[in-house]
Amino acid sequence: MRRSWFAIGLAAVLVLGIGMIATGQRSFVASGQQKASAADVKVDNFKFEPEALTITAGTTVTWTNRDDIPHTVVNTDDLKAFKSKVLDTNEEFSFTFS
Repeated sequence: MRRSWFAIGLAAVLVLGIGMIATGQRSFVASGQQKASAADVKVDNFKFEPEALTITAGTTVTWTNRDDIPHTVVNTDDLKAFKSKVLDTNEEFSFTFS
């Protein structure tokens, strides 16, 4: 009788594990530990603050225009990667890096 309950429990764990793999969840612990990263950059007095960022994949960077002059945010290495619309004062643009 104990063996049958053990076999049922083991089968349930295997079914849940396979289901989690099929849906992309690695485990309950891993999904709980994953946090979305974010970074903020201010455009003020024609400068970025901070001037440089080091980020990891999955980080969302938000640029906020604090100048009275409209600005854009553009990836100069690959113009197709991202480009903001013209940002007026206090407008924001966000991009998530993969």
